[in-house]
Amino acid sequence: MFFVETQSLPIAALRRVLAAGLLLGFGLFASAARADTPVDPNSAPNEFVQTVGNNALEAIKHSAKARQGDLAEINRLVDKYVLPYVDLAKTTRLAAGRYWRQATPQQQQQLVQAFKGTLIRTYSGALNKVTDQTSLSLAPFRGDPKADDVVVHSQLSRGNAPAVGVDYRLEKTPQGWKIYDLNVEGIWLIQNYRNQFAEQISQNGIDGLIKALNERNR
Repeated sequence: MFFVETQSLPIAALRRVLAAGLLLGFGLFASAARADTPVDPNSAPNEFVQTVGNNALEAIKHSAKARQGDLAEINRLVDKYVLPYVDLAKTTRLAAGRYWRQATPQQQQQLVQAFKGTLIRTYSGALNKVTDQTSLSLAPFRGDPKADDVVVHSQLSRGNAPAVGVDYRLEKTPQGWKIYDLNVEGIWLIQNYRNQFAEQISQNGIDGLIKALNERNR
């Protein structure tokens, strides 16, 4: 069956992707810190990811509704703590590949919103696994400080569970750093969905993909 239940990324791994930071912020789970710490999008990329993650984690810890899977509450937190620092339009565009240029501006907007809904609904069940022991340790950034496209490396730990390596890809925009891709256990988010999108679009077109995503989101 098309979408989400993909053989290229099993559900167990998908859940770990969220736990590593996919849905709520591409950097959700980090070491505890006071919520709403100011985010400097022009700071070092690892510091930027750490602050975004800290704020999102604290918001989740203090929201029983979000941990219970309330989609309205999750959407609210995503809109406040995540989307300002994530280029979801770029993520969607790269996942759609060459088909993006074939879509009208209205279809592009609809696809971005449908993809956002799919990510939230698919991974929201992992939020009940957030604990005080969940932490994300950012490695020092050793890339070119002048580069405008970088990868930040981290290790996710949760209690006694094995640590998971998580990589974030960021782009420097006029507004500062934006996160647009994530790699967990060697699997890049965009590449995984690109294969699914291409299959659906080739069979049913852009509108067919949007419809499939929205149906899955209900």
